[in-house]
Amino acid sequence: MTDNVKMAAHVATLAARKCVLRKCTLSKPSDNTVVRSELSMMRLGGENALRLVTYMKDGKAIQKNITTDELSDLFEKNAYGQINIITTLGECELRRSKSGKVTLLGGDRLLRAISADVSEEKKLTPESNDRRKNRILTGDEPFLYELGITDKNGRIHDKKQGKFRQICRFLEYVKDIEEHLPREGELRICDLCCGKSYLSFALYHYFAVAKSRKVSMTGVDLKPDVVDYCNRVCESLGFSGLEFICGDAIKYETETPPSLVVSLHACDIATDIVLHRAADWGAKVILSTPCCHHELANKLDCAPLGFASAYPMLKRKMCDALTDAMRLSFLKSRGYAVSAAELVDPDDTPKNVLLRAVRKNNFDPASREAKKAVAEYEEIKRFLVGNETLFADTLE
Repeated sequence: MTDNVKMAAHVATLAARKCVLRKCTLSKPSDNTVVRSELSMMRLGGENALRLVTYMKDGKAIQKNITTDELSDLFEKNAYGQINIITTLGECELRRSKSGKVTLLGGDRLLRAISADVSEEKKLTPESNDRRKNRILTGDEPFLYELGITDKNGRIHDKKQGKFRQICRFLEYVKDIEEHLPREGELRICDLCCGKSYLSFALYHYFAVAKSRKVSMTGVDLKPDVVDYCNRVCESLGFSGLEFICGDAIKYETETPPSLVVSLHACDIATDIVLHRAADWGAKVILSTPCCHHELANKLDCAPLGFASAYPMLKRKMCDALTDAMRLSFLKSRGYAVSAAELVDPDDTPKNVLLRAVRKNNFDPASREAKKAVAEYEEIKRFLVGNETLFADTLE
């Protein structure tokens, strides 16, 4: 390691230890799979440390925590053509030419500044990696234990980490749309095709326990054993405002229309049932994560898309996206402002698209805007399936 590399490593190390390091960027790597790396300060185990994030050309970002003592090895063993060290006291830059010559610009001056007494206003507060992540749920909630996601001490089981992240992320979306729900009185919620009902329990906890609201919530599913299990969990938790019934969502009726309708991973046309029932009820908000998409793949009749549908794998992916886009178009025709978002990381579940719909205030189905949305929806169906009848058409 040359003297200039040693000095650059010493400057970065001292800057981190004295809490004046804003960022260190390592670019122009010799490894052609890497784009760049970035270092930032953090607290780890009560000591100053560094977070190293390496950005790869395949789009991934690899994170690693290192101690300040490991900086010298990082600078020496990883050949970067340029290293920029940015502190609250100034900056310096290490450059490596193609011939291998290494120069350090501003290193002496910055080292002198950092080596001197540093005033408190120049110091930064490193982010702590020891603190509990800022999530809506902590892991200590009783319903998580009852559902087998955590142990009695609130520790999330290793195999349930993905499910816990999914629940937390879903509740973040719920928090985002909360302003569109009635703020007073009993809050009516339905979870159609609810399955084991992780989201039902999470939603009920969020509104009834965390928000202290009066909630009337119903989960509907076709499987009697699942429904019996969920009702036993309700009784165990004392969730008196949450019930589960065995039945077909397409036939389910409720005296009080729900303000919020949710559904997690309803398979194929079951998602269409959920969306149509919710729209018929005039639900204020609809949150749905579709599962498998088969119908359009079997009925697609669109010559302009033949260049893609000729390949089964591409056809499947394309039909997944087109089905959800068509569903959003339907919801627009029924007076909703819509969007599609990624629920969680695809590594947790490949079925991670969240369809979100918020009903517009004072929606008039006879308005020009509404009629235009209906016409667009009908045109989309004609474009994709011609004269074929989709299951959703039977729900109108």
